[in-house]
Amino acid sequence: MDIGVDVGTTVTKAVAFDAAGRPLAEASRPTRLLHRSPGRFEHETSEVVASVNEVVGELAGTVGTRPDVLAITAQGDGLWLVDPDGTPVRPAISWLDARSSPILERWTADGVAEHVFRRSGNRMFPGASGPLLAAVLAEEPDVVERAGTAAYCKDVVMQALTGVRATDVSDASAPFLDPRTGEYDEEALAATALSGVSHLLAPVAPHGPVGELRDDSTGLVAGTRVSAGPYDLPAAAAGAGVTEPGDALLTVGTTLACQVVTRDLPVDGEPAGLFLGTWTPGVWLRAMPAMVGTAALDRVLALVGVGTDQLPTLLADSPPGASGVTVLPYLSEAGERAPFVDTRARGTIDGISLSTTTADLVRATCEGIAYAARHCLEAAGWTGRVTVCGGGARSNEWTQILADVLNAPLHTAEAEQVAARGAVICARRAVDPDSAGIGWIAETRQVDPDPARATFYAEGYAHYLRRIESARPRWSDPAPTFSGVR
Repeated sequence: MDIGVDVGTTVTKAVAFDAAGRPLAEASRPTRLLHRSPGRFEHETSEVVASVNEVVGELAGTVGTRPDVLAITAQGDGLWLVDPDGTPVRPAISWLDARSSPILERWTADGVAEHVFRRSGNRMFPGASGPLLAAVLAEEPDVVERAGTAAYCKDVVMQALTGVRATDVSDASAPFLDPRTGEYDEEALAATALSGVSHLLAPVAPHGPVGELRDDSTGLVAGTRVSAGPYDLPAAAAGAGVTEPGDALLTVGTTLACQVVTRDLPVDGEPAGLFLGTWTPGVWLRAMPAMVGTAALDRVLALVGVGTDQLPTLLADSPPGASGVTVLPYLSEAGERAPFVDTRARGTIDGISLSTTTADLVRATCEGIAYAARHCLEAAGWTGRVTVCGGGARSNEWTQILADVLNAPLHTAEAEQVAARGAVICARRAVDPDSAGIGWIAETRQVDPDPARATFYAEGYAHYLRRIESARPRWSDPAPTFSGVR
């Protein structure tokens, strides 16, 4: 038996798997995402670690068998500052955070962001660890002085459970790892003026940090083997069996995470997206993790006063094209990060009339997110099979829209918690390459595109791209906001 844990943005999930990869039990706990002030999103690190202890403890009590491995994956990016012992020196900063936007805008104007991309294959965005570290260094230098590690989520959990201070190539890729050498790039650090804090970057373990539980706080006995990583994007790709060059994984979650397997490192093109290291030498994931996703849909549903349980009916009640209503779904306060980076990107709704229905607004939002998925996948070099997973993929109606917009069959991952499964697969294969066979890979069902709707959506996608180009100049001239007493 093995346990995989996936520490998400708002929930921590754990799944127990038997030796053949069949799920035995599952547990979850909500976690708080604290919206401190406009553009600032944080976690209390101790609460996140406690959520891992709770879900693992619940599974240990349910299954009653000691796992061979406890494998941890988690949200990527953000900044989790801890002292040398792994104790947090301030609340963790989420990947959703926008406080570094002015710094990133300056780095973009000065050519620093492009230079870092040429070195690391990573186009920074406001919630990436590099600009966030620069922001905290400017605002809270005493905090940075007390820190021992500028860590990532899964690595903070790993250090709390085992005392091991390390990271893996996937998290280290963002943004300072040279994918060609597997070492932190000194030129990229110097360009961002962060060379003086390079000691905060954790050592990189090519097959992820490995350690042993140092106590029984999880409900498991001390000495149980623990593996950390890869983080949730590449872990999900492993869990879904997305391994062939050109094949893609589309995760319709809080983030619209689009990844394509590649053996090439073309860092001479337009700076966009990420090249994420994998635990297979010479193989990378070209990732376009857009900020749009289910969070944008959830916000629109809240604005019109309906719940996700009404989504199937609403999508059925509006025709393809949403009666002329169109949505650019850029609702994140940090703007957009893929397939382009613009910290000022904001959402728009066009084509509304007195006859517009709630169903039209909701369908237009789902179509806009589907167009964003196609934009990201094409930018990432997608040429092969597409597998889709995540909360949004549970909607048959929305999955059909995605298949029609992409004009490609979608293979929907049906297995439990694909990222947690992928973390276990990677941990098992790091010890024995044959220990997680084809039976471990998430089973899929196929959703085929409708030819007539695919033709219609090809025109809609071209219109979507034109709207982005016309909107970008407006984003640089935002409307004034009132800051006085109301």
